[in-house]
Amino acid sequence: MSQPESTGTSRSTAAETTASADAPTPLPCSVAARTVSHAIFRVGRLHRMLAGQLLRRVGLHVGQELVMLQLWDRGPQRQTDLVRLVGSDAATMTRTIQRLENAGFVRRRPSPGDKRVTIVEPTAASNALRHEVERVWLDLEASVVDGLSPDEQAEALEVLARIEDNLARATATAQHA
Repeated sequence: MSQPESTGTSRSTAAETTASADAPTPLPCSVAARTVSHAIFRVGRLHRMLAGQLLRRVGLHVGQELVMLQLWDRGPQRQTDLVRLVGSDAATMTRTIQRLENAGFVRRRPSPGDKRVTIVEPTAASNALRHEVERVWLDLEASVVDGLSPDEQAEALEVLARIEDNLARATATAQHA
């Protein structure tokens, strides 16, 4: 679809206004060129959207399942360790833990050895969700790799790992600049 050319006049009819409203908005050059960064943005947005839809069925929000999976696999954890394991920040983890606690999925308690440290543990109610959350991850993965051969999946993982390394290096460099 192309956009209507400007006639040089400032008057427009109702039909022209409607046509203009339906015309696609011009994209920035970097987006129109279909850069890798824009592709990552689009894929990430859709992945998060689908994950959110699937997780809502079990009463969780995106990111909460990562905390629960760590707790189910590793047992009770210090809140600071969960930040590192999930790749989060302290403020986000605090809000996530509060929401999970309010939902009855985790319990917080002081560490017996150091009262300044908070230990987070899954509750019996959350243990009942484990199978469902694991099923959500399997369904999400099936959607992601649908139509990809095992070789294409392996190649995608390799390329994504290289991109992740590049971004981690760039982030570290930017922090020290």
